[in-house]
Amino acid sequence: MAITLRTVAALGPKAVVWDDAVKGFGARRQTSDAVTYVLKYRASGRQRFYTIGRHGSPWTPDTARREARRLLGLVAAGKDPALPLSDGLALRTVIDTYLDVAKERQRPRSYLETERHLRVAWKPLHDMPIADIARRNVASRLAELSGVTVIRARAALSACFVWAIREGLAEANPVTGTNRPPEPTSRSRVLSDVELAVIWRACGDDDYGRIVRLLMLTGQRRDEVGAMTWGEIAGDVWTIPGSRTKNHREHTLSLTAQALALLPEQREGRELVFGAGAGPFSGWSQCKARLDARALKMLRKEDPEAELAGWRLHDLRRTAATVMADRLGVLPHIVEAVLNHVSGHRAGVAGVYNRAAYRAEIGRALEAWGAHVAGIVGAKADE
Repeated sequence: MAITLRTVAALGPKAVVWDDAVKGFGARRQTSDAVTYVLKYRASGRQRFYTIGRHGSPWTPDTARREARRLLGLVAAGKDPALPLSDGLALRTVIDTYLDVAKERQRPRSYLETERHLRVAWKPLHDMPIADIARRNVASRLAELSGVTVIRARAALSACFVWAIREGLAEANPVTGTNRPPEPTSRSRVLSDVELAVIWRACGDDDYGRIVRLLMLTGQRRDEVGAMTWGEIAGDVWTIPGSRTKNHREHTLSLTAQALALLPEQREGRELVFGAGAGPFSGWSQCKARLDARALKMLRKEDPEAELAGWRLHDLRRTAATVMADRLGVLPHIVEAVLNHVSGHRAGVAGVYNRAAYRAEIGRALEAWGAHVAGIVGAKADE
């Protein structure tokens, strides 16, 4: 379709539309309200993305289309539109182009993290020409960040500059030589019974609430539950394909009656169990914040001074493993089997031949854990 003012206004978040009149000319909307005009072309045997500019004066569909035609004329003459401008090329433009490439190469969750760090953490440097960004600029910004963000933001910017160097858009990587932040120590947060109970009760009767309760009952990873499909479930057996597990090994476990009761009705024409639209469940951060607010409100009904210590969804997995091993008497290799960890107990030929036995043991371990959860939240184990 032809890109018009009406097309631009109707463009949804993270959507792109390509123009019929000028090949490679497009308009895209990122997570913000801004729409950017872009040009996709090939130069030196590689696909390139060039950001023309954001919608608004002087860029309209017509003026951006004329600019796209001019740039394609340079390409036809054997010139790369990006290269003559590289000395004054702003970091924002390089990031926009790099993210177009990263989106094709990275997994969706990794891409979202890369995008967030480059657009948010490095926003103070966005208007600087990349040739002017020095090590001191990067080090100064890193000093303003904290926690794991420092590590991830540094890695994202470094990867961006490595790509820019290979594309001929930068001569050096200013991240090189900056102090590498220490990796955070492994978390060891195990939730108390009181915390588990209040989190369970604070869960709403919606997709997120069901996911959190399933994470608690199964001990599986966030994205394994959030992207669950109906095709993976046969009766009370859930088989997670290797393409969706961290260790790329297929994982089969029995779902307790409690867990099965949390599955919603299948929506017509939708294979994914949770979420809406084309992809799996999304909106994790906002839903987690609302859950924490409800949980804290419940705690303060009994104690106005109560606080809910910081916790992550992954802590539910660690808590399940810890309680099964320390309080319910589940053997270590069975706990590992529940979590789909592979160690000396489960590696090699012995692990292959013991899969059936492990499956039965996994079922018994999850039944015991489910009964424990039911006891602390005041629900029946088969509800």
